[in-house]
Amino acid sequence: MKKRKRKKINMLDGNLLENIILFALPVIASGIMQLLFNAIDMVVVGKFSGNNSMAAVSSTGALINLVVNMFIGLSIGSSVCIARRIGSGNNKKVHDAVQTSVTIALFAGVVLTILGVQFSRPLLVMMKSPDDVIDLSTVYLRVYFTGMLATMVYNFASAALRARGDTKNPLYALIIAGITNALLNLFFVIEFKMDVAGVGLASSLSSYISAGIVLYVLINDNSSVKLDIRHLYIDKDALWEISKVGIPAGIQGTVFSLSNVAIQSSVNEFGAVTMAGNGAASSIEGFVYNAMSAFYQTCLTFTSQNLGAGKVSRIRKILFVCEACVLVTGLICGVGGYLFGRPLLSIYSDDPQVIAAGMIRLTFVCRLYFLCGMMDVLVGSLRGMGQSMFPMVVSLVGVCVFRLVWIATYFQAHQNIESLYVSYPLSWVITGVIHLLSFILVYSSVQKKRKLQLT
Repeated sequence: MKKRKRKKINMLDGNLLENIILFALPVIASGIMQLLFNAIDMVVVGKFSGNNSMAAVSSTGALINLVVNMFIGLSIGSSVCIARRIGSGNNKKVHDAVQTSVTIALFAGVVLTILGVQFSRPLLVMMKSPDDVIDLSTVYLRVYFTGMLATMVYNFASAALRARGDTKNPLYALIIAGITNALLNLFFVIEFKMDVAGVGLASSLSSYISAGIVLYVLINDNSSVKLDIRHLYIDKDALWEISKVGIPAGIQGTVFSLSNVAIQSSVNEFGAVTMAGNGAASSIEGFVYNAMSAFYQTCLTFTSQNLGAGKVSRIRKILFVCEACVLVTGLICGVGGYLFGRPLLSIYSDDPQVIAAGMIRLTFVCRLYFLCGMMDVLVGSLRGMGQSMFPMVVSLVGVCVFRLVWIATYFQAHQNIESLYVSYPLSWVITGVIHLLSFILVYSSVQKKRKLQLT
């Protein structure tokens, strides 16, 4: 009996909706598995170690993102570069891009490990982490950052696999790592009483498992994205292409995180209970965001391949389908997260005050999260067309600067948590409208350029 051949995702032809959903579903599942690492950490310490430990773990997310987002941005540039080269059919250039990407990942992992371990406490002090939480947060961060080499390798190797349409192997790697993380969490915290150090160590070890699996897949791949681990090198042209998209994306992510650090610092002023509630709600929202973010990555990859193949007319259709998908996903997941907020928050903590604090955030942020998803898909389309600098500037002003000004003015005048959270949806609307206008201009320019090439 013959084995049934797996259906290949065709980004250049065929039914767009079907192929986009086939691509996005494993990416959604992968994002959920990645989030489970931190969520399980919070649940275990919240149930077995108390509010302070939960606050210590939950309050580090914005800081971790601040440190790693520059290099995560480069992985986005890597995905665009590889996808475009696959679309153009140049296998030698694809290989150069893969070798360069993994080399960057190894370098980034070493740098981030050193920075994270060395500067965890000073950064937490800058964030106004409370005295009853800062020691625990420092321990968790330092242990967590020992897994940063694996985190970088996983992200860059997965970017290469997804660029050619393989979204399943990165998912399988995360499922195995996620199960390992959950078991190790319970083992280290309940059996060995390691508290936040235990959950940090579980996350770190699990990250090495997921990185090892995707590396194995890349090394044994039979397509143009095959990795030669014995001969890693930096190709100048590939590095330039990756950097052209990746550095602006990284700067945007870093400054985004800076604005979130500023918000987290303001949240910290309300004490451990509000911090724990905010962290639990943020964790729930993270699942909503990752479900939507899959369509950002899908739009980015599909647009890049079609641009490389010269199929400019499909780019607008890709954007339309991805926007429709992210709207439906955001409404179902975001409103669902709010409606089922109390039972979901009770998974993280049994404290009624923590649950009440979490519900405030879900009311103002989670219900309207679809706006963020629609904004991000527009950014994915722009980056897929090679425009990364302009969306970076727009996002920095529309989201980051707006939030920082909001904190310095409106929040200072009212000094309540509700006035802090309302800055999220307002910033998404402002930035999304500007990105839409940007897409119209950039797409028109790409169309004209393509017509000139054909004449």
